[in-house]
Formats: sequence, structure tokens, C-alpha cells
Amino acid sequence: MSMPRPSASRTAAESIRSERSFLAKASIPILAVLLLAALPLTLDIFRLGLAAKYLSLSFCAVGIVLIWGYGGILSLGQGVFFGLGSYMMAMFLKLESTGADSSAQALSSFFGSNLPDFMVWNSIETLPWWWEPFNHAWFTIPAILILPAVLAFVLAYANFRRRIGDVYFSIVTLALSAILAIVIIGQQGVTGGVNGINDFRTFLGINLDDDKVKVSMYYITCVLLLGCVMIGTFVLRSRLGKVLVAIRDREDRVRFSGYDPALFKAFIFAIAAVFSSIGGAMFTLQVGLASPSLVGIVPSVEMVIYAAVGGRLSLVGAVYGAVLVGYAKTFFSENFVEYWMYFIGGLFVVVVMFLPDGLAGLIDRIRGGGKPGASSGEPTPAREDGASPPPGAARLAGETGGAE
Repeated sequence: MSMPRPSASRTAAESIRSERSFLAKASIPILAVLLLAALPLTLDIFRLGLAAKYLSLSFCAVGIVLIWGYGGILSLGQGVFFGLGSYMMAMFLKLESTGADSSAQALSSFFGSNLPDFMVWNSIETLPWWWEPFNHAWFTIPAILILPAVLAFVLAYANFRRRIGDVYFSIVTLALSAILAIVIIGQQGVTGGVNGINDFRTFLGINLDDDKVKVSMYYITCVLLLGCVMIGTFVLRSRLGKVLVAIRDREDRVRFSGYDPALFKAFIFAIAAVFSSIGGAMFTLQVGLASPSLVGIVPSVEMVIYAAVGGRLSLVGAVYGAVLVGYAKTFFSENFVEYWMYFIGGLFVVVVMFLPDGLAGLIDRIRGGGKPGASSGEPTPAREDGASPPPGAARLAGETGGAE
């Protein structure tokens, strides 16, 4: 008795699934090769520094994919946590340079004070108590990781516990980013004001202006970024990721099952805050600046755009999105000085209208034969009428194929 042959459609579907699986597994190694080999070999030291700047911002985009794409939490305040990491690192660097830099020592002897220059100019006589711990690297580095996480968890849990979500939580985070920027500018004597904190050249005695050090910092940024992407992938493939997607699709059902959605959402929000804080610290190390212009509403919204361009369901796509938008801004500003903002605005409009799932969604559509959502990897939401989802939907909801 002859066995039935598999249909052509089933064979094609299996081929597509096999290709998806291979590309999903290879996406992080491909990104690692591009960042650790291709870019350093093809870019000069100036362009490599720009790449490091864009990669520092992509930490925020990776976190936004976690909380927005998979958690359903649209945060418009990731600049707050980016700014916290940036300013904490800048405080340490400024205090170190004040005691080691020759020009800073000359200024201190002239004014009779060993405070940072902007404090002297604003007639600050003693170092604020909350600056004191940042004299030590053993405090600064853990603080960059712990303080934003604690703040994000408390903020998120307090809101989600009261069922404040969706657009209202977005408004809360947007307001926080505006408030922090205003506070930094207003407290010029202890924060540097609109000029921020700058003019530091060493980190633990290492000259940050040396070309070899800049290359090393680029590699450190890449390794940390790849680590964040892998952590995010691990989270999404774990039970936590499955619960997170279920909360995004039908939070009420998850709550009735005995879970606390507020706790899960606050935890993933804290992880995204840590990613942003690490990016802010690396940005300060490489750019040599901590500024309120990186904390407010505009940069926070731009960070969401990075994730949208790359694909809000793709961790790797978020990195590509941040780099693409960054290089587009550089290219247009260098070649079209008067009109570059219009080009960037046009790029965002095109993405929203024609690429709603970003670059990752475009690649998925190409692999899926041009059908929207053919292989997007986005979990299937529950039906609004309360009926059971179609066969296979539960299994698909547990997959994380979009978290490439």
C-alpha cells in the first residue's frame, strides 16, 4: 500500500519555517560579525566613533522592543533612564578629571576650590552630598545598573497596580522626561544646566582621546549591546516571555489565571531601563558629554522611532533601526544642510505608512511570499468575542520567532 505524498503547500510551508528558523538563529551571529569585524575594518576612526554613538542609542531601542512589541507598554520616557546612566557616568568622570587634569587643577588653585568648573562659576562652595559617592568607580558602576532599575520598577508597578496603562502610561513617561530635562536645566549649579557636564578626558586614568582607546570602547559597546540582545532573546523564549505576550494580548485572562500582570510588566520595564542606562553610560564615555538634550521629549520619541524602523518585534532589528536612522541623519545633515530635517521626517512617514512592521517585517514579508504577517513571528492575539483561538494559535503565541 503506497503512502500518501505530502502536498506541495505543506512542503512549501515547511521550507519557509525551516528558513525562518535558520535566519532567526543566525541573526545575532550575523549582527556580531557586522559590528565586530565589518564596521571596524571599513570605517575610519571618526566614522567608527559615530557608529559607537548610534549603537549606544540602540540600547534604548532594544529595551523598547521588549516593553512595546512584546509587553504592549509604549514608553515615551526612555530618555529618562538613558539620561540617568549618562549623568551618573559623567559625574564620576568629572570628579576624576577635576583632581587629575592639569587645566582643572589650575582653575582650582585660581579660585581656591577643588570643585568641578561649572560649580565654581555658579558660586557653589561645597560638593553636594549626592555627588560624593560618585568619587568611586565601585559605587558608580553598580549605581548605573541598580538605580534606574529600582526607579523604573517602582514607577511602573505603582501605575500598573492601579490599572493605569495604554496611552495614560505613555503620557506619564512623557511627562517624566520633560520634568527631568527641566530640572537639569534649572539646577545649573549642580548639573551643568543646558551645557550639561563635559570636558573630561580620562576614565580610571585611561586617556579617552587616544585612538586605540576609542576603538576599544567601540568593541566594549558592541559586546555589551550583543549581551543585551541575547538577554532579551532569553527572556522572550522563557516562560516569562510567554506570560508577557499573553498579558499584552489579553491581560484580563492572565489576571484571572492567578498571575499579577503589574509585577510582570514592571519587571520587564525595569530590564528595559537598565538597557537604556547602560547605553547612556557608554554614550558619555565615547562622546564626552552628558546633556539635557538627550533626556527630554524629543530624544525619547526618537528612541521609539528607532524600534519602529527596525521592527517592534525584532531585537536585532532595533539595532539596525537605530544605526540606519543615525546614519541617515548624518548623511542628510552633511549633504543637505538646510533641508535634512525634511528628509528625516519623510523617512519616518514612509516607514509608518508602508512599513508598519519595520525592516524586520519587510524581510518577513519577502520570506513569506509577500503576504503581510506571513512570517512576522507576532503572536496571535485572543479573539475579542471571547471564543477560543483557532487551532495552533496557542502554540504560536508561545513562540518568539520575531525576537531575532
